[in-house]
Amino acid sequence: MILDLPLILETRRNHALEHATLHMLSHGGHKGNMAGHSNPTGFYLLGNFSTAEVWSAATEALTRLRGGESGLAVHAGCGTNLATSALLAGTFAWLPLRSTKSTFWRLLLLPLALTFAAIGYSLSRPLGPWLQKYITTEADLGDMQIIDIIPVRKGVHRIITK
Repeated sequence: MILDLPLILETRRNHALEHATLHMLSHGGHKGNMAGHSNPTGFYLLGNFSTAEVWSAATEALTRLRGGESGLAVHAGCGTNLATSALLAGTFAWLPLRSTKSTFWRLLLLPLALTFAAIGYSLSRPLGPWLQKYITTEADLGDMQIIDIIPVRKGVHRIITK
């Protein structure tokens, strides 16, 4: 399956560890803005954390994912949720407008388009987490190890995995 190809699988596993690490940091009392970005060799964390806090959170996240807490791989603030909401709402809004180029008819159909957008957004709410669970993350980390955590600059850490 395409999701199990090496570069894709490594990115999905790092994405799961990124989410779990963000969960650990937020449960540890961090309430400020946090973000992450995963790739096949690890992930970046953005936020006001010390390197020691990142080490502790990432290590705990790795342990807990290995212990079966696969729910930590899904995060409400993930870009998968945002993209799913935008794409479904936008596509549903476009549906009633696609059949006409007339500005007059498009204005008349605008309330219907907004209703369709709301329906699309509502459908996206469970779809985003589902996509994370089955497509964009992989909670089974295999033999993944945290190799190093490097402070890149203030507010940015690079977590290297293997």
